[in-house]
Amino acid sequence: MAPKDYISQLSPYLFWDIDVSCLDVHRSAAQLIQRVLEYGTLDDWRLTRDFYGLETVVAHCKQMRTLEPTALSFVCAISNTSPQEYRCYHFKQSFPTLWNS
Repeated sequence: MAPKDYISQLSPYLFWDIDVSCLDVHRSAAQLIQRVLEYGTLDDWRLTRDFYGLETVVAHCKQMRTLEPTALSFVCAISNTSPQEYRCYHFKQSFPTLWNS
C-alpha cells in the first residue's frame, strides 16, 4: 500500500493539528502509531498494523515515553509481551505524581 493511500484511509480527526500533505509516514511512524492506538478506531488499528507490520508497531511502542494504559495493555495482549518491556511503563513508574504517589 502506498503511503498516501494509508493516510487517506485513516480517520481524518486523527490529524486535526497536522498538515497531512507534509506528513512522512516513515519518519513519523511512532507518532502515527501512538495516535492510532490512543484515538483511532479498530479499522484504523487494522490498517496501521497491515501497513507497518506488528513487529514494527511493537518496536516503536517499546520506545515511547508515554502511552495510555489501555493502549499499552492492547499492544501487550496482541504481541504477547509484558508491560515491563516498554519504556513508557518504566518511565511512568519512576516519576510519582500527586495522583499516583
